[in-house]
Amino acid sequence: MKIFRAIAAVAFFAVITAASIRAQQPRPTTTTAPATGALADTKIALVNTEEFVDEKTGIVRLVTAMKAVNGEFQPRQTELANLQAQIDKQTSDLQKAAAVQDPKVSQQQQDKIDQLKKDFQRKGEDAQAAYQKRLQDKLGPVYDEIGKALDVYAKAHGITLILDVTKIQGIVSASESLDITRAFINEFNSKNPATALLTKPD
Repeated sequence: MKIFRAIAAVAFFAVITAASIRAQQPRPTTTTAPATGALADTKIALVNTEEFVDEKTGIVRLVTAMKAVNGEFQPRQTELANLQAQIDKQTSDLQKAAAVQDPKVSQQQQDKIDQLKKDFQRKGEDAQAAYQKRLQDKLGPVYDEIGKALDVYAKAHGITLILDVTKIQGIVSASESLDITRAFINEFNSKNPATALLTKPD
C-alpha cells in the first residue's frame, strides 16, 4: 500500500533571513490508477503534517529533535545577532559623524562596515548550510519512522490513500471524520516516546 506523505517546514535563523529553512523527505512514489470499480472500495483520509511540528501538540520525538538542533546552533545565532548589532551601531555612528569629520576617516569607517557585512553574509550562509544539513541528519530518521507508522496506521484502519492537506490544493471542504492527524499523532507518541530517541546513538 502506497501512502502519500510530506514533511513540514522548520523555520530558524530569523536573524539571517526571513525565509524558512526546510527539512524535506524524498517525494513519495505515485501509485498506479486503480482498476475500474475499485474506486468504490477506496478509503481516503487527510493528514496535516504541519501539526507534526507543533511544540505543544505535535509529535514529541520530532519536536525534541528540532529543539536539540536549535540548541546546537544557538551560539552561531547569537554570534550573528551580535555581528548585526555592530554593523547597525557603526553605520549609525558614521551617519552622525560623516558631515563633520574628514572624508578619509569616513571612508575608513565605511570600509570596516563593508567588511563586517561581508563577514556577516559569509557566516550566515555557512550557518544556514550547516543547520539545514544537521536538520536533515537529525530529523530524517524520525520522518522515516513517521512514514512507516503512517503506512501501518493506514493498513490497520483500512485506509487506501492518505493526503497531506498542506500539499494538496483544491480541498475546499471535507468532513472532520476524514482528518486522522490528531489520532495519528497520539498513537505515534504513545508508541514512540521522546526518551527512546535520546538513547539511540547520534
